[in-house]
Amino acid sequence: MSAHRTHPQIIARLKRANGHLLKIISMLESERSCLEIAQQLQAVEKAISSAKKTLVHDHIDHCLEDAVLTQAEEAIEQFKEITKYL
Repeated sequence: MSAHRTHPQIIARLKRANGHLLKIISMLESERSCLEIAQQLQAVEKAISSAKKTLVHDHIDHCLEDAVLTQAEEAIEQFKEITKYL
């Protein structure tokens, strides 16, 4: 399966989230304030959630759309499965 057009965006978001995670670990080790750490954790959650939504929507737009044209029943099952992750 080839990469979708959104995969580079998703990779960039996940790399940014990874950078935030490394910063959070450093902040914890440096005993930074809980407020600052919570703000960084929120940024990580948002980045990962955004990446997941983009991936799911991309899958619906491309993989399932193509499948609907050829195999509707299988596509419906895939749709049900992927939406569990929203």
